[in-house]
Amino acid sequence: MIITRTPFRISFAGGGSDLPDFYEQYGGCVLSTSINRYCYISIHPYFNEQDTMLKYSESELVSDLSQIRHKIFNCVLNEAQLHGVEITSTADVPGGTGLGSSSTFTVGLLNAVNCYRGKYLSKGKLAAKACQVEIERLGSPIGKQDQYAAACGGLNFIRFHPDGEVSVSPIVMQPETYRRLQQNLVMFYTGDVRSANAILAEQKRNISAEDKAKNLRRMCALAEEMKGALEQNDLSSFGRLLNDGWELKRTLASGISNPAIDEAYDTAMKNGALGGKLLGAGGGGFLLFYCEPDKQEQLRVALRLRPFPFSFEKDGTSVIYIGDKYWD
Repeated sequence: MIITRTPFRISFAGGGSDLPDFYEQYGGCVLSTSINRYCYISIHPYFNEQDTMLKYSESELVSDLSQIRHKIFNCVLNEAQLHGVEITSTADVPGGTGLGSSSTFTVGLLNAVNCYRGKYLSKGKLAAKACQVEIERLGSPIGKQDQYAAACGGLNFIRFHPDGEVSVSPIVMQPETYRRLQQNLVMFYTGDVRSANAILAEQKRNISAEDKAKNLRRMCALAEEMKGALEQNDLSSFGRLLNDGWELKRTLASGISNPAIDEAYDTAMKNGALGGKLLGAGGGGFLLFYCEPDKQEQLRVALRLRPFPFSFEKDGTSVIYIGDKYWD
């Protein structure tokens, strides 16, 4: 048996600039971090070597790989021509909550499948392969940030170049600033789960509009400013820039926010938050806020939403268990 562990991510600024319609023209960038909430993929020889068993939110038992209903499983296993296995996916967070779950799953699955076959792929190649599966093979209207965040791990500035290349640079700051940044970030679950594809498809269409592209370029500039604030150990500026980024993000597509999210955000800003944002494409999931520790209890009481504790992680996708393969 082989088990991989792959982290979910929080994106602070620049989301949307990782769509090819934008970065191929302007270049894009994102500031993000992986967190200690994970997707686990286990792979094991199946008792009947003629069949393949898949367990996720559903269960599938197939004798032919082409029969697999789950699109990512279908794509990855058919390309690898891997059958006669049992693969199980479990996660700390449900899909559709804005933490990059689809790409986290894809990276973890690719890592598990390649390890099972005795092949090694670097984290950069795993991320690139995940982008190929989701964007090129399956046609998902998503960008590249989630795959690289999940594969590489850590607090990074990720740049998307017009030629399609991606560079990942760790943020360098004082250890005390790193500790305080984690301490000052709080997350709450809105209770809503949604598919990001519709919102991202609208955002993709809107990029050609001059005002939307201008706002997205400004969001990239804010990501650069956030990076500078962290490197200069200026967390107050980071918090305010988080708010500026959210105000711009709301303009990119109609489904990014809604009255309930707007009300919760306004409540937070009146009760100690310096800035914040809805994570992911929009419409639901998790709200993230920058709030000093002495005001966090006031914030929690005012919001009346479920807190979601987390911390940063640095490993990215990892193989955490390799057992004996007891038959060929």
